Amino acid sequence: MTINTMLDLEQLRSVNPDEVNRSELVDIQDIMVESHLPKKERIADYIQKIKNPYLCKCGNMVVQSVFEETDITLVDRLIQYFRMT
Repeated sequence: MTINTMLDLEQLRSVNPDEVNRSELVDIQDIMVESHLPKKERIADYIQKIKNPYLCKCGNMVVQSVFEETDITLVDRLIQYFRMT
């Protein structure tokens, strides 16, 4: 599947993880991030490989991702978390 529109992304986001066919999900362990690519191309490459950026599997576990509209990165959040502990 190619993601062409915001509607495509919304449809992917609305997939229910309890009703998905696990065999159709991409295992995130099989994804190789092309770190040499510029950021936009790296994101596009990842989305092309993972097929659904909101739902994948890791081994036998289904993983659902939720994204928040923010400028704070995952690294920023991890630093914040580890400072609290």
